Amino acid sequence: MQKSITILLFFLIITSGYGQSNPEVDPIQIQKTYTDWSAYQSKKIILSRDFVAFDSNSKEISKESFLDQLANGNYIPIQLKSDDAVYYYKLFKIQTKSDTSIKATINQIGFDALKNYKMEGTAFPPFSFKDLNGNLVTNESMKEKIIVIKCWYIHCTPCIREFPQVNKLAEEYKDRQDILFISLAEDSPEQLKAFLARKPLSYSVIPNMKEYMNEALQLNSFPTHFIINKEGMIAKVLPNFESLEVALAKESKL
Repeated sequence: MQKSITILLFFLIITSGYGQSNPEVDPIQIQKTYTDWSAYQSKKIILSRDFVAFDSNSKEISKESFLDQLANGNYIPIQLKSDDAVYYYKLFKIQTKSDTSIKATINQIGFDALKNYKMEGTAFPPFSFKDLNGNLVTNESMKEKIIVIKCWYIHCTPCIREFPQVNKLAEEYKDRQDILFISLAEDSPEQLKAFLARKPLSYSVIPNMKEYMNEALQLNSFPTHFIINKEGMIAKVLPNFESLEVALAKESKL
């Protein structure tokens, strides 16, 4: 009887960990062309989400260490098979014959993701802005509220492409008086008013923010979204709408 129980436990341990050690795609095959890798990366690897990280030897590591190795190493991230709601990412060596653009792109993506991750848990830089309607927006006036901030500029195609999605998100939370949607734009008031007349944005829009975004926020990738919690701390820094939607749903329930 004891032997049967031992065998059963061994089987459960093996099978429960099975999905977490097997990549959902062939790490070598996915590197055959830059196009194949890029299509997989954009759909499956969201570095701003919460995930369990493994190094190339299948050892669990911190998210910061994982992102650091992507930024400075020679690895691609692959999602592992899983039967639960948790995401598992593992590092795999980049093949010597792979397109050099894969490594260059991953290093840049990893660098941006690491920089964003290190901002989380820190205070959002002090601000005092006026939006296009003349309303003053400051740290003090935003106390005890969740602030969703979209950083963008008129000629940023990905920024504009997600307008319908972020507008829908703002509509979903319109009855939450403790959640505010603000956008920081590089462009002048005149440029923004003309542009937004054709492509409306449901966020409060603050013009002439290029210097603030470059110096105070040190942004080099657009769009970038911030979620500021009710204590004025940065809860999440996110590169796209998909990750924003998930993170805001989580923050709004806290």
